[in-house]
Parts: sequence; C-alpha cells; structure tokens
Amino acid sequence: MDIFEKCAKYTMAAEARKAGIYPYFHCLESRQAPEVIMEGKRRIMLGSNNYLGLTACQEVIDAGLAAMQKYGTGCSGSRFLNGTLDLHLQLEKELCDFIGKQSAMTFSTGFQTNLGIISALCTKGDYIICDRENHASIYDGAKLSYGEMVRFFHNDMDSLKRVLEKVGPDAPKLIVTDGVFSMSGDIANLPDIVDLARKYNARVMVDDSHGLGTIGEGGRGTASYFHMEDQVDIIMGTFSKSFASLGGFAAGDEVVIDYMRHNSRPFIFSASIPPANAATTLAALRHVVAHPELKDQLAAVSDCLRNCLRERGVRFKETSTPIIPIYTTDRQTTMKIVMELYNEGVFVNAVLPPATPENECLIRTSLMANISPALCAEAADKIAAVLKKNNI
Repeated sequence: MDIFEKCAKYTMAAEARKAGIYPYFHCLESRQAPEVIMEGKRRIMLGSNNYLGLTACQEVIDAGLAAMQKYGTGCSGSRFLNGTLDLHLQLEKELCDFIGKQSAMTFSTGFQTNLGIISALCTKGDYIICDRENHASIYDGAKLSYGEMVRFFHNDMDSLKRVLEKVGPDAPKLIVTDGVFSMSGDIANLPDIVDLARKYNARVMVDDSHGLGTIGEGGRGTASYFHMEDQVDIIMGTFSKSFASLGGFAAGDEVVIDYMRHNSRPFIFSASIPPANAATTLAALRHVVAHPELKDQLAAVSDCLRNCLRERGVRFKETSTPIIPIYTTDRQTTMKIVMELYNEGVFVNAVLPPATPENECLIRTSLMANISPALCAEAADKIAAVLKKNNI
C-alpha cells in the first residue's frame, strides 16, 4: 500500500470547496481589528483571539520595530545555546511578577509549550489526567511523553474523582485542564480540581491561553479569577492571543522550571522566540499591567453581543468569557452557515470534529475589547437572519 493512498482518499475539503461551503484559509488583507478586509471585502471580525485588541496598539508595534533594529530578525539558535536574549530573560521575569510564580520559561509557540511541559514532566509510570475538552496540544504532549493519559468528562468533578480513585494516591500524576476552554467558553472548575488533587496527591497544570487577559484581576487568568494563584502548580500561557505576538510560556516553582529547561526536548531543540516577538509580547504585557480596565472593557462588549443575540432570538451557550458558541449540530449545516455569514460580511469560525464531538458542531464567536456596540448589533442582525434562513 502506498503511504500517500490516505491522501487521495481524503475528499472532505475538496467536496466542501466544490459545494462553495469551505470555510477555512480565508486571506486577511489588513490588521486584526473589529473590522477587517478579507479577500477584498469589509468583514466584522468575530473570529479572532486578539482579545484586547493589542495587535494594532502603536506602542506594541514600536517595540517590535525597535527590537528588530537592535537585535536583527532572528536568534539563529535555541535558548539552550546561542539563542537567549536579555529580552527573553526580562519577559520571563515580568511574567512571573504578573501571575505570581517563582520562575518562567518561554517557548517559540503555544502548541510547543504544552508539548514541552508534559513530555518533560511525565515519564513511564506517570499519569496525565485530562479534561476531554482540553486543547489538542495537551493531547499531543501526552502522546509525546511516556506517561499514560486518562480522560475525565468535561468539567465533571465526579468523573475526575473516579479517575483519581482508579489511578490511586501513590501513582505520580498531573491533572491538566484548560483554564478557559477555547471552544465552549467554559471556565474550569478550578477550586474542586485543586481540592481533589490535594486529596489524591496529584499536581495541577492549567493551560491559560484563553484565560490570560480575559479573566482574573487585571486579566491575570483563571487562578487569579478564583484567588488560587498559589495552589496551581504550573501555569501555561500563549502570546498569540491577549499578548498580541507569538510564543508561549510555562511558570511554576524554580526547581520545576529549571528541570524543564534541561529536559524539555521541544525547548532545547527549537530556535528561540525572535526578537520582535519577544519585544512585542513584553510591550503588550506591560500595557495590560498599566491598563487593567481592558479586561473590563472586554467583558462589557462580550455582554453587549450576548444581549444583541438574545434580543434577536439567537440561541447560544451562556458563558462569562469573550467566547460565545452557537451550536449548529452537523458539519454540512455549520460550514454552510459560516460561509453565508462570511458572504454577508461577518467572519466567525466553523468548529467541527475532532475539535468537537460528532453532531455538536458550532459557530465560535469571540470578541475584542475595542469592538463597538454598533458593530455588535450589525453582526447580531446578520447572524440571526442567516440562522433563521437555515432553520437554526
């Protein structure tokens, strides 16, 4: 059998393109903003993770330009060897100050961060205990490790307790959960997770990619939201969302972070974050610290869109985050609706399996802090009309 045979048999994307309902890889021709130009037309952007709107913040842009002038375009090596800049060290220090941890280390992407943390810490005989709705990078990190992955039902503490009882108190184990779940917009039940972890001798890791900047004191994330900063063992985050750049980090006790610096293969064998990315992240972080009201602005515009959708009779999942999912059941209908919205001038995300269970496909909308009430109302009008047309 030819190894490429599976490629020829994969026809879903080609069939969707032929039907005119393929919703992916649209070309953006302007900055990430509440209104963008995509493929020559103005669209309302309800599908970005630029939660605080900082990709267009001039001080963040200027920081990136200045870093390129000083350091050049790249580091040409890993952090382990020639790729550590003073920018990286300063960023790690200020991240620790922001989220209240002893030590931090940066990775080149968020996906790589979860691979690097889990594969370094979990070895043969260890258990990685995962919420079923965790991000794909967490699952791939578990695969890369030699540990055994066990899943519990989404945010279901009885299910988590059963898993912990089965694994037993003596086995080394790491409970891993998203802080804010990227598809459903749910917030992890962190108090009960930590309580169970302490009872069953487990450590806790929170992927706060979508929590940082959006919840907690001044946008400090899920642990801050629950006032549990000192009770979460590892906090992971990304720079490609609220921090308007690219990369990721792990933060925790110094002894744990130092171990990972010397044992995480995705960290050791990857080039470090380029100067411009490190500088823009640092500038965005400082902007967030200086403007704690941004998180409240984001909450207000998220409530605005929810109210607009309610007024128009649109059914959506109630959340307290800037992620507002609208469930649409099957793949075909979801792709059709998303393309119709795109043609009407509203960009949203089509979320299909494996990112969701079968027949739980959804439209994922997400907000930026600088979107206006008028744009929320315009988008809600178009969403309501397209859903009604498709009997949703």
